[in-house]
Amino acid sequence: MDEINLFQEKNAKTLEDHFFLQRDKKLIEELRQIEKMKETKKVLAKVSGITNDDVLQKLVDLNIRPEIVATLALVPLIEIAWVDGKIDEEEKEAVLEAASQSFVSKDSPDFDLLRQWMEHKPDPKLLEAWKHYIKGLCVELTDHQKNALKKDLIGHARKIAEATGGILGLGSKISKSENQMLTKLESAFD
Repeated sequence: MDEINLFQEKNAKTLEDHFFLQRDKKLIEELRQIEKMKETKKVLAKVSGITNDDVLQKLVDLNIRPEIVATLALVPLIEIAWVDGKIDEEEKEAVLEAASQSFVSKDSPDFDLLRQWMEHKPDPKLLEAWKHYIKGLCVELTDHQKNALKKDLIGHARKIAEATGGILGLGSKISKSENQMLTKLESAFD
């Protein structure tokens, strides 16, 4: 009888060890996922200029990769810079400064892409693609998240528009055509 009890105890211990091993593995994997999500949110914030945690979480939930957001965040900058048909040196500096301070490192492929877009105006299809992407994304966001995303992305474009303009520092720094482009960009969020 003692051998049977010893055998049962040994099997019970093995089952218990197995149970806790599986549970530990699951907990470790959950911790890894949480850390990965936190890291992804940090990267998304850095590459997009988006600061609202709800929006960042929704992007993570939708499995939106930082590489995609970084490139898309550049579209409003480049569109506002090209609105008058040319980009002057002040606008180039403002675009590069806004991008590097907010969300694109100077050694990234996106920064190179931005430079190319400043030399050669992108196809109008880029703006259309951006608008469709934003509209699709906004369907997934709450009103609060959508407004926060709009504020962040359009805010960067507005800074570019304000970088040049006005006569001798007087009057509005944003031209009529820049205002029209800002309105067009904002309409993607409706």
